[in-house]
Amino acid sequence: MNPSHTINVSNLPPYSISNRSLLWWGQVLMATIECVMFLMLIAMYFYLRLSVDMWPPAGTQLPHVTVPSIALIPLALSCLGAYWASEGAKKNSRRDILVGLIANVVLGWLFIILRFGEMRELNFGWSTDVHGSIFWAILFLHTVDMIADLMFTVVLIIIFAVGYYGERQRTGVHVDSVVWYFLALIWLPLYVVLYWGPRIVGAP
Repeated sequence: MNPSHTINVSNLPPYSISNRSLLWWGQVLMATIECVMFLMLIAMYFYLRLSVDMWPPAGTQLPHVTVPSIALIPLALSCLGAYWASEGAKKNSRRDILVGLIANVVLGWLFIILRFGEMRELNFGWSTDVHGSIFWAILFLHTVDMIADLMFTVVLIIIFAVGYYGERQRTGVHVDSVVWYFLALIWLPLYVVLYWGPRIVGAP
């Protein structure tokens, strides 16, 4: 019988609230997969643009840029909330965690509310034309991702509010910030493509 070699890992901590955590790397890899998906949608947006003479097609108004541009402010500030909560998780500060998470949720929902308001102003739907299809596909997927993460953040707030804030829960806060950073950062190129794209590559 061949001897087997083992590694003693009994001295390693069960959780690591840092980028050395396997859960942290798992979230980074998941964000990478979603990033590729959104980049493919951006490529599809410009590929579909080549199939028509006018972008957006005649009868479709240009998406308004005022409200989506203003919405970038609470989105950026919400990242500060996520950062505050993440740093609080590293310091085992329940107060900082709750303040950061609540700020993240409030500002994140303000961003979503502004987005819903802009959606109501659009005069085209997903089935109107090829422009409407790709526009709403990108906007819908990103919105669903943001709402899902905000709901998860609300769950974290409840967990910490009732008094559970061990290493496992604090690791969840740290990892949750990674997802929010990704959703905020990926929105920047999506915002440029959706709202400024027709003004840049659209035929007069």
